[in-house]
Amino acid sequence: MPPTLASLVHHSALKLTVRAGQDRLDAPVRWAHASELADPVPYMEGGELLLITALKLDAEDPEAMRRYVKRLAGAGVVGLGFAVGVHYEDIPAALLHAAEAEGLPLLEVPRRTPFLAISKAVSAAIAADQYRAVTAGFAAQRELTRKALADGPEGLLDVLAAQVDGWAALYDASGAVVAAAPEWAGRRAARLTADVTRLRERPAPASAVVGGADSPADGDRVELHSIGTSRKARAALAVGTAAALGTAERYALHSAVALLTLTTERSRSLHAAEQRIGAAVLGMLLAGEPDHARTVAGDLYGALLDAPFRMILAEPVPAGGEPPASLAEAVESAAARAGEAVLVVTQGERLVVLAADGGAAVAACTEYAAALEAGRPVPEAAGGAAGGDGDAWAAGLSAPSGPIGASAAYTQAEQALSVARRRGRVCVEHERLAAGSVLPLLADDAVRAFADGLLRALRDHDATGRGDLVASLRAWLSRHGQWDAAAADLGVHRHTLRYRMRRVEEILGRSLDDPDVRMELWLALKATAS
Repeated sequence: MPPTLASLVHHSALKLTVRAGQDRLDAPVRWAHASELADPVPYMEGGELLLITALKLDAEDPEAMRRYVKRLAGAGVVGLGFAVGVHYEDIPAALLHAAEAEGLPLLEVPRRTPFLAISKAVSAAIAADQYRAVTAGFAAQRELTRKALADGPEGLLDVLAAQVDGWAALYDASGAVVAAAPEWAGRRAARLTADVTRLRERPAPASAVVGGADSPADGDRVELHSIGTSRKARAALAVGTAAALGTAERYALHSAVALLTLTTERSRSLHAAEQRIGAAVLGMLLAGEPDHARTVAGDLYGALLDAPFRMILAEPVPAGGEPPASLAEAVESAAARAGEAVLVVTQGERLVVLAADGGAAVAACTEYAAALEAGRPVPEAAGGAAGGDGDAWAAGLSAPSGPIGASAAYTQAEQALSVARRRGRVCVEHERLAAGSVLPLLADDAVRAFADGLLRALRDHDATGRGDLVASLRAWLSRHGQWDAAAADLGVHRHTLRYRMRRVEEILGRSLDDPDVRMELWLALKATAS
């Protein structure tokens, strides 16, 4: 620790005596400085022990001494050393009372102790403290490196938390906590997700301090540091302590950031290699070569091909942009936390995801989409605030499939994606389309234009007041051509209804005996019902 007034008082060679401010001797001393100026404050930085002989001071004037001491205390001077036996045989009462009133430590310096000896003692203590800090920092660096190599990021966080006498947490690209030390710190670190998100929005490397009574981390002083060398941070480190970090603790923190950055960059290289393998596996599956795909997948994606999986296709909205990075981050982060394999491949502007049916990655996609459609914040399980990057996308989700049916699953996801684009939805599941009604698919401008054109002549006829052909046609089709039932619904005689249907055939130039004609007319009536 740096020298304090107390350590200088206990220095056997200096022979200093405390005359005032005994309760503030624990103040650290940044430097010892001698000055006989009547006002040395402009030259002070704070933390100094000021040494004087009162050569140019009216040390016996109570008012002058009150002002003098008050200005020193206001400038952050931690103590005043007064040399006796030079200009004054004893410390003047006015100065002594002023120091007592202001609570400023006042040390009596005997004539045989030169100011230079005090300066040397302070300088030596500072140098020794810095040496201890550097030595401790190197020791911490060695221990951090050893644990990082042996136990990964979790072991590194354990050592870092012990070095700073606090806690440490690592966040992934989505802002979710992936590791924390000690274990109880995980919940505290999770409250900083919003601060981590703001940090990730800044170009890397970036850092921030969150602290004080209003801190979400129970009043701790928390330092946040981005991890990674690319423009966008791939991870973040949080360190929480009760007070500001010292020199040794900061060495340990910077070493941890460097080691995590190296680990992250190595992970990115491995991730890129995995993506290339994933693209090859996907290509083989879509080409109908599941056995070759299994061989290439190996342990990396083999588990994914041993159980039912879902295919997700996503594209930017509007078209022509980059693949939706926020969705990729969400599914990869969710899969990593759940310990499950996920295959993510980009095809131009399209993102292709192969994920276990019922797994965390599929759940993250659907939860993310539901939150976006509802205008709610993205759930942490679905990537947290990672969705706040401005990505707008549409996605299609296939039914559960296996390696043999991968091509069919891709087609299903493609069909669902097309429907999502037409409906303005974020995500559409193919199973929902098959289990639902075909009528929502008619909500398309081209379908409505066709329906309006097909029925326009009948509506123009009805507008003249010469009959109600559209309503009659709807009733007749809804009753599957049953004359009596349809006539009863309309409240007319069946001969009247027969006459109206002949007029429909004459106006449209089509036969109602043709099932295709009846189908088209019924869909046209449904498409224009609203």
